[in-house]
Amino acid sequence: QVQLVESGGGLVQAGGSLRLSCAASGRTISAYAMGWFRQAPGKEREFVARITDSGDRTYYADSVKGRFTISRDNAKNTVYLQMNSLKPDDTAVYLCAADIGNSYKYWGQGTQVTVSS
Repeated sequence: QVQLVESGGGLVQAGGSLRLSCAASGRTISAYAMGWFRQAPGKEREFVARITDSGDRTYYADSVKGRFTISRDNAKNTVYLQMNSLKPDDTAVYLCAADIGNSYKYWGQGTQVTVSS
């Protein structure tokens, strides 16, 4: 069992930055790929970014490429999402998830990010 807790969300003006954290407990996540997703009101959950277990490869949705950076510190059992040049369209609840057995099996509760124009 893996527990994931996101933090770092908040209200920011367009063009600003936030750094989200996803702290894991219950099991080390060093063997798992991790992902960030987001869900805006009235919209489906969408993929944002993914990082391999070792952190050597990262993947991004086109909408955030060049602005967001996913990283991890396996010693701290934590995954991060650095978000720069934020836009109002980035407003959503951001969730992290652990990829175990080729599916995102464990999810956090999410942290709210609101970008004002």
